[in-house]
Amino acid sequence: MKNICVFGLGYIGLPTAAMFAHHGANVIGVDVNPHAVETINQGKIHIVEPGLEAIVKQAVDNGKLKASLTPVHSDAYLIAVPTPFKGDDHEPDLSYIHAVSKALAPLLEKGDVVILESTSPVGATEKMVEWLAEERPDLTFPKYHEPENEADIFVAYCPERVLPGKVVEELISNDRIIGGMTKESTEKAQEVYRIFVEGDLLATNSRTAEMAKLTENASRDVSIAFANELSIISDKLDINVWELIELANHHPRVNILQPGAGVGGHCIAVDPWFIVNQNPDEAKIIRAAREINDNKPKWVIEKIIAEVDKLKEQGVETPVVALLGLAFKPNIDDLRESPAVHIALKILNNKNMDVLLVEPNISMLPPILGDGKLVSLDIALKQADIVAVLVGHSYFQDILKNNLHTDIISFIGEL
Repeated sequence: MKNICVFGLGYIGLPTAAMFAHHGANVIGVDVNPHAVETINQGKIHIVEPGLEAIVKQAVDNGKLKASLTPVHSDAYLIAVPTPFKGDDHEPDLSYIHAVSKALAPLLEKGDVVILESTSPVGATEKMVEWLAEERPDLTFPKYHEPENEADIFVAYCPERVLPGKVVEELISNDRIIGGMTKESTEKAQEVYRIFVEGDLLATNSRTAEMAKLTENASRDVSIAFANELSIISDKLDINVWELIELANHHPRVNILQPGAGVGGHCIAVDPWFIVNQNPDEAKIIRAAREINDNKPKWVIEKIIAEVDKLKEQGVETPVVALLGLAFKPNIDDLRESPAVHIALKILNNKNMDVLLVEPNISMLPPILGDGKLVSLDIALKQADIVAVLVGHSYFQDILKNNLHTDIISFIGEL
């Protein structure tokens, strides 16, 4: 497995491609974004991920990693493209996987390995095989219900399970689920990941692997929903939720998470809906957790507006509100599915206040927040009447403890 082609050079695909190249494979990374391709071929990166740029630069300089707009034949193909929703009913959109399948199919030769990494609903790997088979009737492909049968092409589903900000470390050290369409497909995919993975390579089938990924994030979503619901109840009862959780967690078998402004990102905010969409009558707790977490930003917005109204009653004509953090989690630049962005957009549309946005990990606002003012934390603290901490960046935690002269609303933990 010396030649590997990775489709999608985003927050998962690029680190994965770089890791294979760093460990000796010849890697072609494919992306539809010309800027990303050009940036990577300069030995630079277009995302924020600690430790990644040095690895990419070394791999590019050594000729082991090259980015391209078009794929080439390889021994193994990894697909790490988005799987968003269609419309408001949370139906999974597999169009990116379909597009990759059509681009990949003409290159396939007997013995090649195709691995889907994109978070997907159960059955997506089988659907991908159908698309590949339509394009290449001259080849045989594995069938889920015939795990012992051999085929010309080996296909597996192998989800990522890394934490943004620690991707470089966790790609290597974390255990990996290897879900082959057949037993031989599982073994071939294990050979691919053994190039750099030091964790265990856990063998299963494709459907179980798909569901395992969704289950992991749905479990976390339910735990976060409990904390978020608890924060709303505590606020109504005039109880400090941070003290409450700290006390409750002294129980030897209790570990309540910290509440926040909502749940964002490309995994926890999305994956549980894939389960609900396929199992609408059975996924009751999972649906309830999603609804609690999806509604938490609305509660945060109402809290900020209430604080603004108090100041206006005290004679402050146009209160200045600083919203700290736009990323979907601390210490990264990723704004995908970020509840903080949703909150910022709604607050910006409220004409009763001036709004300052602080996000130290980006240099410009996304188009959706085009009317906002991106400022430094120093400026925000000097000008704001109210500070709402939406994301717990370490940078904020270190400075805010000793530099607050305004009212603060904290949604990320006690400062």
